[in-house]
Amino acid sequence: MDHAHTPPAADPNIIRKILDRIEDVMLEASKATRPLELDPSRSELFQLFVESYKAGLVNDDLDHNLTADGLCAALSTRWGLKDTVQDTMKQQAPLTVDQLAQMRALWSVMRMWMEWTYAWSRWSEFHPS
Repeated sequence: MDHAHTPPAADPNIIRKILDRIEDVMLEASKATRPLELDPSRSELFQLFVESYKAGLVNDDLDHNLTADGLCAALSTRWGLKDTVQDTMKQQAPLTVDQLAQMRALWSVMRMWMEWTYAWSRWSEFHPS
């Protein structure tokens, strides 16, 4: 990437829509007590990854992005998890069952997102033109 060229700003509306849909998938899986790693959740999340990738949002160079870290930051802020974790550490209190479930779900999504990002970044090495 040309570092002299500033990447375009990500469209916050697209990011918000994708985050909303990711959150919906996570909530549906939670209500169904179904792991996110199983279909239909996995396929739905992968489709959202593909949309994010095609929109150029899986890009560390963007201030607001949908990399695994960007996803984690956005959803943990949205859910108040960052403040909650800091508060529980200060008070030396355990997280609630719901907060632990949210953190586990977020980690599951991040892990899949990182795996997909890695695989897509190396696609051309294994599929020459």
